[in-house]
Amino acid sequence: MSVLSGKGALVTGGSRGIGRAIVERLREDGAEVVFCYEHSEEAAQQVAKETGAHAVRADLGSKEDLERLFAEAEARLPGLDVLVNNAATTSGQKPMAEITDEDYERAFAVNTRAVFLAMQWAARVMRDGGRIVNISTLNTQVPAPALSLYCGSKGAIEQFAKVAARELGGRGITVNVVSSGATDTDMLRNANPPEALEQTRAFTALQRLGRPDDIAAVVAFLAGPDGRWVTGHNLLASGGLIV
Repeated sequence: MSVLSGKGALVTGGSRGIGRAIVERLREDGAEVVFCYEHSEEAAQQVAKETGAHAVRADLGSKEDLERLFAEAEARLPGLDVLVNNAATTSGQKPMAEITDEDYERAFAVNTRAVFLAMQWAARVMRDGGRIVNISTLNTQVPAPALSLYCGSKGAIEQFAKVAARELGGRGITVNVVSSGATDTDMLRNANPPEALEQTRAFTALQRLGRPDDIAAVVAFLAGPDGRWVTGHNLLASGGLIV
């Protein structure tokens, strides 16, 4: 029997990149999965077709869309056992002096408020022994120019996880963060020139960029029975990238 057979999982941002790999892995491990997407309709439907997961279109900056997503998950899943907060935006990727109010509001609405509301919902409905995993970034430890909103909004969800681990531990619910290093996705390649990616490989112990399935494997460990004794922790999944 698969390790997550009979379990229900919600993954935010599951149509591409790391999120898609997480959906695929959780389905392989036997979980029923609902995932959301915002723009990538064709990609989302392809993931749903290939994996049997259920796709829901939702703008995570909208509280109304979030509430609809949660209701859909409750209706379709056997219960909530796994929540993976993966979706994020790089809105406002510019020097601090150039960031607008709209950039700020969008970054924190999607990267921070949506995660908080999802964790709050999970705290109310998740079955005992459940798992919450927030996807963060190496950049909260290695900040870079033009990433103030991204780093700040991701840093908050790392703190949410530490507090929630204390609050929910009595129910056997674990809460952790996976901070990914340089992972070969469209987002990474669009944001970095080829020479920067080559330099990253050179500074990585395993001498390559991460793959989405590398991150999904870490999430699967935390979501499965073998992750039962790990909580309140931030796992750096970077292939040994020097920080």
